[in-house]
Amino acid sequence: MSDRVFYPGLALVAAALILLALVWPQGLGARSPGPFGSLPVQQRPEVQAAMRREAEVNNARLQKARDAVAAARAATEGTGQAPAEPKP
Repeated sequence: MSDRVFYPGLALVAAALILLALVWPQGLGARSPGPFGSLPVQQRPEVQAAMRREAEVNNARLQKARDAVAAARAATEGTGQAPAEPKP
């Protein structure tokens, strides 16, 4: 292949990649401009609400387990027995 064709072609490909990198979304960051951009899934209101509900359920479950362990320790304190593991 001629150098006269190869190097200008390579320069065009490099310029196209640089232009694409300027508008392509970067991870879960801000929305990209133009036809490439869309709101990331984690930033959509319905997904954020679902994630918030899931976090609240998990926190309630964790608190319930901690309360059960504390109650078991209080019940077995002074008897010399190991507290029973909480059941999920």
